[in-house]
Amino acid sequence: MPKLFSVGRYIVFFWSNENHEPIHVHIAVTNPVPNATKVWLTKSGGCIVAHNRSRISQTDLSELLETLRDNYSYICNEWKRHFAVDTIQFYC
Repeated sequence: MPKLFSVGRYIVFFWSNENHEPIHVHIAVTNPVPNATKVWLTKSGGCIVAHNRSRISQTDLSELLETLRDNYSYICNEWKRHFAVDTIQFYC
């Protein structure tokens, strides 16, 4: 699973076996874990929290979502590269 970047103690990453789902990232503390928080990216450049199983505080989650929006193009490009796709399927 490729790590995209870190934000403080959090890591943002993809699970390598999820390329049939719409574009999304997972967020966890320090290391990837199966119950990591999941965030969908939207076609308009926004983010929607699918679930917060990592129990990230609302303050930290708000900052993380802002960082995801700021890195939207990078994440989309990495999704295409990692999953070897030309187009991205979005949640909405």
